[in-house]
Amino acid sequence: MSEHEKADEKPQNRLREELPEEVPGTASAAAEAVPEERQPELTGRERLVKGLWPPRVTRAQLIVAVLLFGLGFGLAVQVASNSDSDSALRGARQEDLVRILDELDDRTQRLEDEKQGLEKQRDELENSSDQAEEARRQTVEKERQLGILAGTVAAQGPGITMTIEDTKGTVEADMLLDAVQELRAAGAEAIQVNGVRVVAGTYLTDSGKSVSVDGNKINAPYRFKVIGKPQDLEPALNIPGGVVQTLEKEQATVTVERSSKIVVDALRAVKRPDYARSSSQ
Repeated sequence: MSEHEKADEKPQNRLREELPEEVPGTASAAAEAVPEERQPELTGRERLVKGLWPPRVTRAQLIVAVLLFGLGFGLAVQVASNSDSDSALRGARQEDLVRILDELDDRTQRLEDEKQGLEKQRDELENSSDQAEEARRQTVEKERQLGILAGTVAAQGPGITMTIEDTKGTVEADMLLDAVQELRAAGAEAIQVNGVRVVAGTYLTDSGKSVSVDGNKINAPYRFKVIGKPQDLEPALNIPGGVVQTLEKEQATVTVERSSKIVVDALRAVKRPDYARSSSQ
């Protein structure tokens, strides 16, 4: 062996001596170590579900939830109520809607006329040279008007006659009361039904297969004699879902006739109040 080969072998021998001998049956940690099992990463949806369930409800959250439920329920009831009240108008024809608008305009005009009349009376009282005489004149006129409203004096004027034929006996007191209320809202100034004067305190009740007005039993056909503006009274009865349609659903027959002269001559007895007295006495 040459000297160069001997020189190369010595460092290799020293290197083997310095390295530790491997223990039998073992291996390096890097070779033998088994990696720990990793949990699968959660998706965004799974993290959201895990955060929400099971729910953790606090007392404050429960109170807020109850309040929101009550608010939602109230809004639902309101919407349903508005839907029911507007359903008749949604199904109305264009000419019916136009007629309803005209009736509302007429009512507004009547109120405006009444306002102007009261303002005129005030001006006459303020400007009249003989205020006492003017006051007496207006008092007499007011007494006549109040007598018509109270049913103590007869009245005549333009208006309508409404006749309700009830062969099936299905018309009840509340239906006739609705007719009275609708006529009053349309500007009726005097009403009588089958010879009974209708006033502010009039009440209607069912009496077997007929109806009683202020305790007076009346039978079909029911005939309403009404003084007022015919152009307002008749359309008010014929609006969609109104008096005429309601009665016809009960198999009653309704006819409305306009007239330039209606006489309301049924009178109510003047009743003296038991306790009330005029403050001017």
